[in-house]
Amino acid sequence: MDRRTEFGAYLRSRRARLRPQDVGLSEGIGNRRVPGLRREELALLAGVSVDYYVELEQGRAGAVSDVVLDAIARALRLDDAERAHLANLARPEPPARRRRVPRATVRPGLRLLLDTVDGHPAYIVGPRTEVLAWSPLAAALFTDFGALPAQQRYMARLVYLDESWQTLYVDWESKAADVVGFLRLQAGRLPDDPDLAALVGELSVKSDAFRTRWASQNVREKTFGTVALHHPAVGDLDLSWESLRSPTSDDQTLVVYSATPGTPTAERLRLLESWNAPAAAPQRTADRPTSTPQPSDPGRPR
Repeated sequence: MDRRTEFGAYLRSRRARLRPQDVGLSEGIGNRRVPGLRREELALLAGVSVDYYVELEQGRAGAVSDVVLDAIARALRLDDAERAHLANLARPEPPARRRRVPRATVRPGLRLLLDTVDGHPAYIVGPRTEVLAWSPLAAALFTDFGALPAQQRYMARLVYLDESWQTLYVDWESKAADVVGFLRLQAGRLPDDPDLAALVGELSVKSDAFRTRWASQNVREKTFGTVALHHPAVGDLDLSWESLRSPTSDDQTLVVYSATPGTPTAERLRLLESWNAPAAAPQRTADRPTSTPQPSDPGRPR
């Protein structure tokens, strides 16, 4: 990934989504030839010259100071995840220092936490959404991860390439947007990762929906939230989820789903666990992916 090209494209995409009235400017007289703010309007809001801002969008400006980045981020109304992505694109590490994330086994600390969440759907994912380990209830709720080849065991692949996941998620559109936003954020953090590039390339070829969302340049950080599922065996489920990531590493994340005690969702999860416990119990871990994603049919939720 060429950071300067991506930096300019990201600036243009964020500028295009703002209207003059959003930032307290008059729309002016006559038709606007471009969507969103003009370059000179954004430069005015950020307190930089128009020529300099044009150089930024064209990838010709070189190093960008923290002061300028902060001013542009404020002018573009960026949230925390978008600010982080802008900084990643603007200040790439030298090639010799860029981190290439190896395909790793699960860290012992996260493994211990996963083993303590019996009764909850939970899994550990890597930076490319690869599922590294899971609880028995996660296998019963989402899909039998252990039955999938390691190269297919990516949440992003399942969301976009497995049609049954479009009925599993009540609001599949929102889930699909979240997945793309997370991968965009990771691409800024790991620009030289060949496996991440292969995953994005595969999904771009196979899914029009992914390709369209990828082009939007949106980024999202996933830390907690709620999700509505429709499971074919137990019906509707309203779940909360939390993610736990090491403060010193973005490589592995534990995601745990829970239901409010005493609710129909809690009872349905209990039933699902009881129905699947004998078969699912051995499936606590994954053989880690060993190669880039390969074309084939993804797994299906039970």
